[in-house]
Amino acid sequence: MTRLNTQPLPLLGWMDSLADATRIRLLRLLEQNELNVMDLCEIMQLPQSTVSRHLKILSSQNWCHAQRQGTHNLYRMLLDELSPPMRKLWLLAREQTDDWAALHQDELRRQSCLKDKQADTQAFFASSANQWDQLRHEFYGNAFESLAQLALIPSHWTVADLGCGTGQTCHVLAKQVHRVIGVDESAAMLKTAQQRLANYDNVQLKRGDLHAIPIDDNTCDAALLTLVLTYLTKPSDVLAQIKRILKPGGQAVIVDILLHDQEDFRRKMGQQNMGYQTSQIKKMMQLAGFVDIKIAELPPEADAKGPALFLASAKRQS
Repeated sequence: MTRLNTQPLPLLGWMDSLADATRIRLLRLLEQNELNVMDLCEIMQLPQSTVSRHLKILSSQNWCHAQRQGTHNLYRMLLDELSPPMRKLWLLAREQTDDWAALHQDELRRQSCLKDKQADTQAFFASSANQWDQLRHEFYGNAFESLAQLALIPSHWTVADLGCGTGQTCHVLAKQVHRVIGVDESAAMLKTAQQRLANYDNVQLKRGDLHAIPIDDNTCDAALLTLVLTYLTKPSDVLAQIKRILKPGGQAVIVDILLHDQEDFRRKMGQQNMGYQTSQIKKMMQLAGFVDIKIAELPPEADAKGPALFLASAKRQS
């Protein structure tokens, strides 16, 4: 006698997870940005208890993942991390809900929420331009910059310094490489950088959003991103932009903060999040299409008061 399989199929659980309008709305938002519960409550105009309850269901079915950031969890849905059957089911659900009025309202509030966060970041840089170099030294030391530049040795290279700030790294690179392109969104930071770099004719400074880097495709031999990731709303988009501007075989170098629990520090520095685990950085770089990824945690300098840093390097595939 054949015994029937009485175990519930995973498909039924996945379908049950998506059988609710609120959970569809949540996933549509989390597919675009990493957000905490308070962000989601503000965007969706729902109480925290409702949002948390639905997130718990989605997390239990692996539709989204949470990462602890201080007193908050940050939630994100990554399409590439879904199993193939889940991905097919989600793409169907997304297609069938494109015309929902509630989603349009969510999108408008999501954009407003991100603009507010970006405005906070820009206000921080506008007020900190004159003391940025001192802050970086106080919290992170100086050794991280020379360590990052070990990957930028060849003198014939064109190097992009993304989020160049006051031009401190551009100043060092200008003495070592053929051409430096500095990009930053803050007018106050760039004004200071222009003063510092006035005597260098191999440095070009550009104002622009790193989510749409104002540099042509296949232009740079290397791109450096120093203490910038924690200020970005969509770091995966920026990594894709970095790949775009690099020549085949070009080098990407990232220095940033390891995940920490100092909420006061995050607020003081105007950052969007509280750092990254090295496993997260590796996964983001892999998804962006980089190869030969190397990541190392940097021991804090003796007089540095801020969180420890990591150094990551990778290549654009030839």
